This record gives sequence, structure tokens and C-alpha cells, in this order.
Amino acid sequence: MGTKFSSFMDEDGQGGTRAWYVIHTYSGYENKVKANLESKIASQGLGDEIFNVVVPMEESDEVDRQGKKKLAKVFPGYVLVDMIVNTRSWYVVRNTQGVTGFVGSEKEPIPLSDEEAQRILSTAQKTTVKLSVQVGDTVRINGSWYDGYTGDVLEIDAEKGLLKISVSGTVVEVEASQVEKV
Repeated sequence: MGTKFSSFMDEDGQGGTRAWYVIHTYSGYENKVKANLESKIASQGLGDEIFNVVVPMEESDEVDRQGKKKLAKVFPGYVLVDMIVNTRSWYVVRNTQGVTGFVGSEKEPIPLSDEEAQRILSTAQKTTVKLSVQVGDTVRINGSWYDGYTGDVLEIDAEKGLLKISVSGTVVEVEASQVEKV
């Protein structure tokens, strides 16, 4: 009982073209889905099939306690995935905790056009460029499992908008939007 992808799969199920796809998530689970999917990509060696996972964010009109504009999800309930759809990659994404499905028909996800993907990603990239911390800075984490903890920035992945932070000797990875410089 295999899943058939008529337009995405060749006869051996290896799939086709790399493109950006939109997955639907439970509301409020976008960042958890991103983290879970990135963990699966690393642990299952899917880096040559699933290339990037993005929760598009943009500055909102709201201001936090420090007077900085807050970041808001561009499409709440949705995550973008840069991938080659084949039987294996589809199964991994579809069965990630918090994912309810791909945008498109259940068995044939519809990729974004290059123009749509670039328009959405350009909004997300504007927010990651405005990173106000550097390696070695002390930051307070807000809005993750480590809410309220402080730690030192060890590594910055500006492309993905992620920081590795040492919190009491434990290295944690959080989104740049979830930290403030202390």
C-alpha cells in the first residue's frame, strides 16, 4: 500500500524537482514543527531531500517592553519547506508532530511558484538581517521552552535565524526572534 505521487514521482519513487512547499500546522505549533522537522532531517540524513524549513516572520506594529517592534508570523498555521517531494520526504514531513498536511491535495502537494516563494521569503529575510546580537553576547530567552533564562550566544545561523545559546552549561537552539540582548 504505497502512496502514489503521479506528477512528483518517477517509477522508482525517487521524486522530482526541488521546490518550496507549504505545510499546514496546528495553530501556534509552527516553531515546534520547524524544530521537529529540522531534527528529523539531521537524524535521518535527509539533507539532500529537505533543504530548508522556514516560518516566515515580519515586524508587527506592536512594541515590546524594550521599545523594539515585535515579530509576527506572516502566515499563522503554515510553514514553508524547501524540498524534493518523494515517497520518503513526503512521509517524514507529513508524519512530523504538529503537521496536518501539505497545501494541495493530500497525495500531490502543490509547490509555490518561484515568484511566490521569493516574495514570501524576502519578507522573512528582512527580519533575520536585523539581528542585534553577536557571538559572545548575553541574551534573555523569551517564548520558548527556556523562557526567562539567560545565556551566552555561541553560534549564529543568520540564514535560518537561529542562535545556539549556552544556558547553565546546556546548549540550546532558539529562533533569533525569541531572544533579547541583556
